[in-house]
Amino acid sequence: MSFSSRIKDELISIIPSARHCCIAEMAAYSMLMEQEDGKLVFKSEHESLLKKIFTILQKNYNIYADAFEGGLCISSAEEAGFFIGSLHDSSAGGVSPLLLKSSCCRRAYLRAAFCCCGSMSDPRRGYHLEYCLNEAGYAAQICELLKGFGIRAGETLRKGHHVVYIKESEGISEFLNLSGAHRSLMEFENLRIEKDLRNDVNRQVNCDTANIRKTLNAADRQIRAIEKLMEMGEDLPENLRDIAELRLENPEASIQELGEMMDPPLGKSGVNHRLRKLVSMAEGEKHGKDC
Repeated sequence: MSFSSRIKDELISIIPSARHCCIAEMAAYSMLMEQEDGKLVFKSEHESLLKKIFTILQKNYNIYADAFEGGLCISSAEEAGFFIGSLHDSSAGGVSPLLLKSSCCRRAYLRAAFCCCGSMSDPRRGYHLEYCLNEAGYAAQICELLKGFGIRAGETLRKGHHVVYIKESEGISEFLNLSGAHRSLMEFENLRIEKDLRNDVNRQVNCDTANIRKTLNAADRQIRAIEKLMEMGEDLPENLRDIAELRLENPEASIQELGEMMDPPLGKSGVNHRLRKLVSMAEGEKHGKDC
């Protein structure tokens, strides 16, 4: 089962105790609604979601829906008309703002809407949670509700659908928390920590690898310079001769390690200065003063 499906299963299992929150959820479930021959039909692959819709219709609207495979049907035109009129805002699109006055109702609506048209990517691969909607009014409303909870959400069009998306991990955590998906939130946070640690390790390994490569490249250049000076029969001062011999004997040693081998020990800046001097001499630059 995908992470997205686990979130939906957890959210569907939440039964609001207050009638107004049940109605707010039902407003979101109307996204699944279709009109066929004067009947209202709810279609979903989630049997548990259909059972929840059936229960809310019965207890809060006194409407009994007929069940069929993959859906529910309200046959009475009078009941269908009452149901539709109680939910929607015909002027601005989306659901009536009267149903979303309370914070708890807004949470219930966002929770139920995700069950209808939401999805989330596997956190191991990336952070992306979205609502994919057929109407611009619903998209604008959901985006505003998310922003009202401090969650940065964006909107876009994709193949004729209006998509509201969250791409920041903090925003996804906040959404899971406010919607009531606490088990999914814990799993998400664990995966996020694991991913961050893995990325930190990879960055450190890449940094160490780059430093080692840089050290080896510099050492190779220094060794070639020293060998060239030896071929030229260059008479090196004692301080340069000592560091040159150490470098030839220890081609993989770091600057710090070479300094610790000196007698007396020499700091990194001193070793660097002498090695640069040797490279400069080998490349034919003006000698300058001894170190």
